[in-house]
Amino acid sequence: MKMHVLSGGRLRMKKHVYEPSADRSEMIELPVSCFLLRHPQGNVMFDTGCHPSVVSDAEARWGGVARAMAPIMGAGDNAASQLKCVGLEPDDIDVVVCSHFHPDHCGCNGLFRKATVVVSALELAAARAENAVASGYLPVDWDQPNPLELIEGERDLFGDGRITLVPLPGHTPGLTGALVTLDRDGAFLLASDAVSLRSALDRDVVPKNTWNVDAHVKTIAEIRKIEAAGAVVLCGHDDAQWQSLRKGADAYQ
Repeated sequence: MKMHVLSGGRLRMKKHVYEPSADRSEMIELPVSCFLLRHPQGNVMFDTGCHPSVVSDAEARWGGVARAMAPIMGAGDNAASQLKCVGLEPDDIDVVVCSHFHPDHCGCNGLFRKATVVVSALELAAARAENAVASGYLPVDWDQPNPLELIEGERDLFGDGRITLVPLPGHTPGLTGALVTLDRDGAFLLASDAVSLRSALDRDVVPKNTWNVDAHVKTIAEIRKIEAAGAVVLCGHDDAQWQSLRKGADAYQ
């Protein structure tokens, strides 16, 4: 199996959202990470990043969210276009594992027309709840015609231990990560926004956009156990880590 790190876009936000001690005027640039997992039983995308249309008119798609989360990316800086680096097209993707239904993580779901979207039942319920838009759930991105496979708890995606989906609630009710085990490069935890920035692990920083602090603290404790067992934790939006990763056709395997 191979794991390709792909760009799902790039955002500019107020730093205090992720580092509450930062000055409220300070800004931070955030990569949006997506992952292509080329498993013998199918091509899997873990998260799909931002929709391409936000490059030219983010407010038209995201409304007020675009004022808090400003895209700063180019036209080809999205998960669907990035597949070209390995000779694939969106229709070659069999499964989309959606960590959660915020627009910078599920924006391209609908472009993978032949894929089944695997997502937590708790996350779907949160997205369908009354006033969910105020919590960042935008139907234009998450409510797509793809078939859904709802999961509860841990799930070994293909039954061989290579891609194990693990519940990591806190940022949202149903956030799901993926523990990916590769033959040569070892284990990686795709943590998404359970660990948006490394500071959440290193300094116990709780981001302001956390749905439930108690759940977040428990999840961080679980992630520390996974890391102590040898997995590399891949953060959702940490630019320093992003710069250090192999990307595109240069796969982990």
